[in-house]
Amino acid sequence: MTTILKNSWLLWLILFLNIKIHAQNAVPDYIVTDDNVKLFTKKSGTGPICIFIHGGPGAWSKSFEDLGGRNLEDHLTMVYYDQRGSGRSEDAKNDDYSLNRMLKDIEEIRIRYNADKVYLLAHSFGGILATNYALQYPSHVKGIILANCTLNLNYSIQNQINYMNTSMGTSYNTPDDSLLNTLIKVRSEFDKKGLVYKLLSDNQKNIDLLHRIDDTNKSSFSFAQKSFANDDYLKDFTIVTNAAAMPVLVITGKKDHAIGEDHYKSFHFPNQTIVKINGGHILYYEQNRDFVHSIVDFIKKQE
Repeated sequence: MTTILKNSWLLWLILFLNIKIHAQNAVPDYIVTDDNVKLFTKKSGTGPICIFIHGGPGAWSKSFEDLGGRNLEDHLTMVYYDQRGSGRSEDAKNDDYSLNRMLKDIEEIRIRYNADKVYLLAHSFGGILATNYALQYPSHVKGIILANCTLNLNYSIQNQINYMNTSMGTSYNTPDDSLLNTLIKVRSEFDKKGLVYKLLSDNQKNIDLLHRIDDTNKSSFSFAQKSFANDDYLKDFTIVTNAAAMPVLVITGKKDHAIGEDHYKSFHFPNQTIVKINGGHILYYEQNRDFVHSIVDFIKKQE
């Protein structure tokens, strides 16, 4: 056997054993909320418990887990879950997708895993849930990690419109239309030009990979369909950030056109650390090493 083959075999074995260890530790599960909704959860890793709150609205946790999220499991006990009406979780029986209900779901997950205090790691829209949970249940939060998060959906939608207009040399605006309808129009044109991937990344192959994972999502997308009709989620939550006293790590992408490269500047958490990474909206995959390092460094300072 040549040296190259030996090294390749050894590398394969190391990778296999690492995957096997994680697979044995992972515990797919469902919890039933007090209003009788089954939520998909999965616990894996070692260390302090960290609940991952996915974005969307109405996405799921699998793509984050598969695209580098599980690399945090050497340092954190990750609890992945799919929000009600999303991913592998059930739809709300009574169409209750209110902010308070979504926060209560997180609280019931915390209780289910017997954690007095948890870290919250949110991506994108998940930042709204994480920040509000921390404000409502501050005694149960060790710290918040906001990765490419919006705390003002209207700001982020307008940022997307501006970016696409600039890229195409168009001038879609909102004087006689709603912000959401304008977004739909300009995004449609952006998509026709084959450029819509740029909202998330400079690399279309990475977005194709993301889509291959997300295409396996069999959800009814009930939460996604109802969220923008709910005023709970359309408020500017940057104005309440100064009330969250716990440690906060803000990870922002220098090329995040989905949220807005400068959105973090409106966050005013009293105890915040800001880390800028040269990446887009899915930098957790494309810049995974820097992403994981920034989180591990933050956790070590708290423990």
